[in-house]
Amino acid sequence: MKQPDMAASLWAGVTSDLKAKLDQYGALLQKWQAKINLVSNTTLAHAETRHFLDSLQLAAYIPQGTKVLYDIGSGAGFPGLVIAAARPEIAVHLIETDQKKCVFLQTVSREIGAPVKVHTVRAEKVVLPPPNVVTARALADLTDLLRLTERWWSASKDVVLVFPKGANARIEIEAARKIYAFEVEIHTSVTDADASILVLRHVEKCE
Repeated sequence: MKQPDMAASLWAGVTSDLKAKLDQYGALLQKWQAKINLVSNTTLAHAETRHFLDSLQLAAYIPQGTKVLYDIGSGAGFPGLVIAAARPEIAVHLIETDQKKCVFLQTVSREIGAPVKVHTVRAEKVVLPPPNVVTARALADLTDLLRLTERWWSASKDVVLVFPKGANARIEIEAARKIYAFEVEIHTSVTDADASILVLRHVEKCE
């Protein structure tokens, strides 16, 4: 269920420069969707809310001073490429296995002037040092996301994980706590009252 007032407020706060970049991104998404399957066709008509605003809201939960962010399973660039456009001071790395999607990400990055580093590799195989923040959207359940990111949060206690989740967020948290200990903030999504943004810190594997 959409939350129109909160979504409208978020969009109203977008600068004209960022709005222009996201509009250009949206036009490229429409063009490329005809060639490759970037997002569900049922969401394309509502991309502003379903993809762009849904991704943009995550920027509020990325700590000030963040220098490096990894977005795993980037797909069409949600949320990582949107965050790169909104927070240009952050070095954003997009990790995606699909070669064609990676070409799309590189094209959008170049066209809208939002520099990113694109890695065409599975998240569990990418060789990168711990970042400040990791994001992932519609990639896996929370337990699997913690497994995929373990080498980073186990090497640095300061890594922050920011994951948008659907209606089963609390069920996923309880399942993950059977294996992992962590602090979590649960924020209601501005684009869907049934969805949440999870912000995890100090993740540890249970003994």
